[in-house]
Amino acid sequence: MIITDYLERNARLYGQEISLVEINPSEERDQAETWWEFNLIESAAQDAPYRREMTWKDFDRKANRFSNLLLSRGVKKGTKVAVLLMNCIEWLPIYFGILKSGCIAVPMNFRYASDEIKYCLDLADVEILVFGPEFISRMDAISNEIPNVKMLFFVGNNAPDYAEDCISLMSFCSSSAPPIALTEEDDAAIYFSSGTTGFPKAILHKHRALLHSCMTEQNHHSQTREDVFLCIPPLYHTGAKMHWFGSLLSGSKAVLLRGVKPEWILRAVTEEQCTIVWLLVPWAQDLLDAISTNRVDLSRYRLDQWRLMHVGAQPVPPSLIRRWLEVFPHHQYDTNYGLSESIGPGCVHLGVENTHKVGAIGKPGYGWEAKIVDEQGNPVKSGDVGELIVKGDGVMTCYYKNPEATAEVLKGDWLFTGDMAKEDEDGFIYLVDRKKDVVISGGENIYPVQIEDFLRTNPKIKDVAVIGLPDARLGEITAAIIALKDGEICTEAEIDEFCKALPRYKRPKKIFFDNVPRNPTGKIEKPVLREKYCHGRLVEVQITG
Repeated sequence: MIITDYLERNARLYGQEISLVEINPSEERDQAETWWEFNLIESAAQDAPYRREMTWKDFDRKANRFSNLLLSRGVKKGTKVAVLLMNCIEWLPIYFGILKSGCIAVPMNFRYASDEIKYCLDLADVEILVFGPEFISRMDAISNEIPNVKMLFFVGNNAPDYAEDCISLMSFCSSSAPPIALTEEDDAAIYFSSGTTGFPKAILHKHRALLHSCMTEQNHHSQTREDVFLCIPPLYHTGAKMHWFGSLLSGSKAVLLRGVKPEWILRAVTEEQCTIVWLLVPWAQDLLDAISTNRVDLSRYRLDQWRLMHVGAQPVPPSLIRRWLEVFPHHQYDTNYGLSESIGPGCVHLGVENTHKVGAIGKPGYGWEAKIVDEQGNPVKSGDVGELIVKGDGVMTCYYKNPEATAEVLKGDWLFTGDMAKEDEDGFIYLVDRKKDVVISGGENIYPVQIEDFLRTNPKIKDVAVIGLPDARLGEITAAIIALKDGEICTEAEIDEFCKALPRYKRPKKIFFDNVPRNPTGKIEKPVLREKYCHGRLVEVQITG
């Protein structure tokens, strides 16, 4: 059985029930695109948000139409089809349509700049790209530089001249399931990750891994058909989608909220009667701050049905969770640790019954094994620090077209995570450090080498190192340690202005002018810098995801 079978089951058993809702609080209703016959639900409130909904029957029908569109273009089993869309109600039907056609789905980070989009399309051998209106300017810049991409489908109005109008094309396609036989051993999806070099790796997963994540998520959070999942993080990431897989398995409604303001979150929970909400640390902190400063009044919202809040994708301060449970004492709390290489969250899992262990990432999740090992791969003693390794059906097949990188992390059936951990006397795992230099800020991976390379283009800069500093709200923030050329004078304001050419989330939040230490082989000694600049800045954190 594969995950598309569950979509077809839900369409058959619960066809007229709502599967997905999209809420875009900032969208003007008269500008909304209703291109897949989705309903625009009016509310009595004058400031009602733009809302679209879809039944399970329509979900499956749209997936079939997109699948048949692909097949009408002669795609073969294993063809790579990339999805470059913001969170929207179209996202998941397109994803499932790709899977139903026997193609491999390649979700793309919507933060990618043009050069990153091109790099990932080339890396994954993508032949078809589906993109939305938010990406026109980025695609304009590279549309003539991606010869391997044979077809570009546009989701929205007024398609650019180099792309085809997906809406019109699909209207001619059958809504019946395509006759494609698939098994758990077929390749299903490629997700992007990165090592400390900052260059993304293409992570290949089979259908078996996707199905495993469904089972793990539903086992951890016990979704029933009465649950309603509020999904805010991006669907291109394994975390959000794999948590939604619990809704797929239970046949229950999910709400895609396009916005993170505390008022919008509480309103969505109220109006859609959400029972499960997955938050990132900044959103949880912003919500608690809004409550404590009386910017939002909880008495205005209906929240009694909200039973579970879980957090992941970045360091989680235990103090935040204690504060949350003081405000929402009836909530269950959970956190899940995972990687894209282990098909998202859940290979290590705290469990709602273990709130007394907040600070740990938990024990091996449903269907998973975990060990902490030394440099030789031997298990360490309880309390000693070693590398966390995991094993289960959710482990990736490989890094696509990168056998050397694959061999570094896959040893037999075990995935070496690169995260350092220790285990307490009760068997709960705590992360203590990361081998990788990736900075996780607000749930987003930031790769220091990319910022370093950019800063080195400044004629005043001799050398630079970028590290992460602990931050109580974002988990980490980036800091740039800059060595100037002899005789040069530069200010923080000048660097800030220079960095405006970077996407906002990549701009260094702290600037220090100092020497950049390097070892005899020329590598930057980042542990030395972390020791120097993190001193006095440490906050109580737990690393997840």
